[in-house]
Amino acid sequence: MSENPASGARRQVATSPFGPDDQIGRLNLMTPESRASVMSRIDPTRMFDLSVDYFIGMPSWQMVGDPAYQIWMTHTPHGTVNDGLPGISKELTEYVGYSGDSILMYTHTGTHIDTLNHYGYNGRIYNNFTEAEHLGSRHWYKSGADQMPPIIARGVLLDFATLRGVDMLPDNYGITPEDVDECLTAQGSEIRPGDVVLIRTGRMRAWPDHEAWGGNPPGINRAAAVYLVDKGAMIVGADTICVEQGPAHDDDNYTPVHTYLLAEAGAPLIEALNLEELAEAGVHEFAFFAACLRLRGATGSPLRPWVFPLTQG
Repeated sequence: MSENPASGARRQVATSPFGPDDQIGRLNLMTPESRASVMSRIDPTRMFDLSVDYFIGMPSWQMVGDPAYQIWMTHTPHGTVNDGLPGISKELTEYVGYSGDSILMYTHTGTHIDTLNHYGYNGRIYNNFTEAEHLGSRHWYKSGADQMPPIIARGVLLDFATLRGVDMLPDNYGITPEDVDECLTAQGSEIRPGDVVLIRTGRMRAWPDHEAWGGNPPGINRAAAVYLVDKGAMIVGADTICVEQGPAHDDDNYTPVHTYLLAEAGAPLIEALNLEELAEAGVHEFAFFAACLRLRGATGSPLRPWVFPLTQG
């Protein structure tokens, strides 16, 4: 998919090449053959968990009015004794310690995946589903997290912090197509069709400081996003709050990478990945496994990704 020469103000959502009912875009690049190929090369002796844990006070999108992560107990052992349980004797509640809890959070909190209904243009999302026809009072009826299959794919780490010899890329650093090529050459890596491409800026070294991790993040610009998709990327993820350079340098779009990847390319994004251990181990090619919660219609969902290095092949 080549860059659209039109200005951001005139860009439109793309029609899926996978048919009028498609709700997962480039995730269709996963096939039984592609899954079998990557699983046949796994090195099972090493596994890397790329997720962060969830806790009160963690960084998220509170600055734009979304709720902070909250957790509270709904049942405690002693509280249950005092509250009582229907049909259960006090003696049994004293004997059986019962704990339970609830959580509240924005669906784009912590390590998570953005679905194809998260951003669009002019009332439309990828594959021409419309706000007027496909959005209810509570959620979208198309392209939500419930549609996303488990992800099993080849993955590539692009370690830009190591490339530049720094702990973290500078604030607002814009990763360009030229940076991508330089990183691929330095690592001896390649991007193939259907790959999950992960961008390391080093920002996770500042986690969980709200400003040091989340403020003015480095990330890919639109041209780099287009370049990655042209090379075959199925999904693009990063260790930052938004994958893309922030604030954006596009005068006509405050989130040009999100709108391109989701609305034009049909490529989901993964944010807040912990890539430090993977980078320290020098692993640049791996089998990527992840599954999101099947939240019907949701624009995003928590994700627990883990990877295994690949043997040569």
